[in-house]
Amino acid sequence: MKFSISHAKDGGFEGSGLRGFFEYRDLGIKAATDGRVGAHVIRAVPGKHASGEAHFHGLDFQMVYVLKGWVKFWYEGVGEVMLEPGSCVHQPPGIHHREVAHSDDLELIEITLPAEFDTRELDAAP
Repeated sequence: MKFSISHAKDGGFEGSGLRGFFEYRDLGIKAATDGRVGAHVIRAVPGKHASGEAHFHGLDFQMVYVLKGWVKFWYEGVGEVMLEPGSCVHQPPGIHHREVAHSDDLELIEITLPAEFDTRELDAAP
């Protein structure tokens, strides 16, 4: 592993990521850990919203921490959950979930193990 530091003033957001309605700012953790861990800030693209596809990820760990705005998810076995600034959720490996809605000013931090992982859409969203 290598030392890594990331400053907001030096890092920009990119539109390339898992979802087209979000922009992503890589925090440098993927490179520092040779892909074992991923960490990025995600922010909403104003006016673009989720289409509600239920899906799951093939990974070992996923955590989301909301910095600004709000986001509502549906989780298998849990139901709908509203996340607001300061909310933190651990999504167990393979849990079926979908985004229901988010605010245009949403910003969150996501940490995953590994950095690159498979996402599979489900046939029918609950």
